[in-house]
Amino acid sequence: MSKINYQQFTLGVEEEYMVLDPQTRELKSHEQKIVLEGQKIIKDKVKAEMHQAVVEVGTDICKNIDEALKDVATLRKTIAQVAGDLGFAMGAAGTHPFSHWQSQLITDHVRYSEIVNELQEAARSNLIFGLHVHVGMESREMANHIANSTRYFLPHIYALSTNSPFWEGRLTGYKSFRTKVFDKFPRTGIPEYFDTIEDYDHYVKLLVKTNCIDNAKKIWWDLRVHPFFNTVEFRICDVPMTVHETIVIAALFQAICAKIYKLRTNNLNFIQYSRALINENKWRASRYGIDGRLIDFGKEEEVNTRVLIYELLDFVDDVVDQLGSRHILSLVPALLETGTGADRQIRVYNETNNMVSVVDYIKDQFLFGI
Repeated sequence: MSKINYQQFTLGVEEEYMVLDPQTRELKSHEQKIVLEGQKIIKDKVKAEMHQAVVEVGTDICKNIDEALKDVATLRKTIAQVAGDLGFAMGAAGTHPFSHWQSQLITDHVRYSEIVNELQEAARSNLIFGLHVHVGMESREMANHIANSTRYFLPHIYALSTNSPFWEGRLTGYKSFRTKVFDKFPRTGIPEYFDTIEDYDHYVKLLVKTNCIDNAKKIWWDLRVHPFFNTVEFRICDVPMTVHETIVIAALFQAICAKIYKLRTNNLNFIQYSRALINENKWRASRYGIDGRLIDFGKEEEVNTRVLIYELLDFVDDVVDQLGSRHILSLVPALLETGTGADRQIRVYNETNNMVSVVDYIKDQFLFGI
């Protein structure tokens, strides 16, 4: 058996943050000031998003999870400093607890104009904040294999990231309402299984040829083989409230990719389940977070989500030392104990009966632990 090069599983992390008015705690347009000032310090690692109250940041390609932690922490500190100097505050949650999308401005850019023109109200109302994690692959063929197999685990990690229980001033009953908002877009959700990378490329070419899309970045699935890089891009998660939650989730995605790769080198494949079945678990994760039950399709029974997350940690245990991420994944039990961002938001709301207090909590957690 050939020795596995674990250094191939590089990481890239993208986070979308909310720009807040420190007085009203509403979302507020920063008129690109945070991006322009931020770019003087961190160059192209900060970008505008479709809505003017959103700022997106992205790390460099990180060799390991410690580099990713350092990079994300630096990005958050830099953006918080720039925003503060300009009279804004920052926060990280999948949705804002009470701001309404109707009052939010769209960024003046040809790409966003095209999206709004095509998708109309679905685009204008898409005021949500996500986390995207890229894991490096040796080839696009391997990326397709790993994307197929890791689809099964998306709901488990998504449950851990849930951080959007409120929408427009209402407690939705969901731990992650963000995906309910995003579902209005085409080409979202759990992807199909693709036999080969050629099948996937053919699918993309067909969509481009028939004017469904003009490029593969308009495929907004919960994970995708990236159209331009040799990475699998995981897109299902709400942006977590704290840096360490983000890094735990990135480490889990990286570990699952490495484990599937290791199985492949031993001529073992992880069983493939249909999109329809995986969607059942995705819905449960969005509704109940880590407090519900997911279906173990192998056993054909419901299992406590926390138990399945511990099983997932056991599943990847033989690759985490090689990846250098054991110390990060050791934080999972504490996360399960204190609850996800959604659980903590709901707790603050139940204690105060005040959504402004929830926003203050989100704001205070932005630099927690760094």
